[in-house]
Amino acid sequence: MSDPAVRVDTTSQVPPYEQIRAQLAALIRTGRLVEGERLPTVRQLAVDLGLAPGTVARAYRELEAAQLIRTRRGAGTRVAPLPDAPHGHDVHQLSTLARDFTAAARALGAGTEDILNAVRNALDLEYEPAPASQHTGSGSANPTEASATIPAVGSRAR
Repeated sequence: MSDPAVRVDTTSQVPPYEQIRAQLAALIRTGRLVEGERLPTVRQLAVDLGLAPGTVARAYRELEAAQLIRTRRGAGTRVAPLPDAPHGHDVHQLSTLARDFTAAARALGAGTEDILNAVRNALDLEYEPAPASQHTGSGSANPTEASATIPAVGSRAR
């Protein structure tokens, strides 16, 4: 399985810190990032994504507040054990993400059926590795999008 990647679209209405937070939270909650897995430093992820360190720091703070990650001096930032309580989702955030996706798909010329099929296909694939032709490293051919492979450093806690 290839390492998961975080992507940031600077043209999205969703702030970059929220894009990072939501993607990392999803990777953790679905088990793509497991307890003890080390995340890149704030500075490294900011460089990889071409963002200000404060943007990544805010995403990490919110993930820590949600008890999904833990940061310890000398040990770095690692995935925390999942909380026992089932997690809900933010309906407003979900609506915003759906609007952003729909707007981007329509800008590509996709119709309603094409958009619905794309979502169904994405749900069916549910985090299968991206095809080799798809870019998963730092940077992007699209100047409004950057991506970073996660985790970029270390591995599980020992």
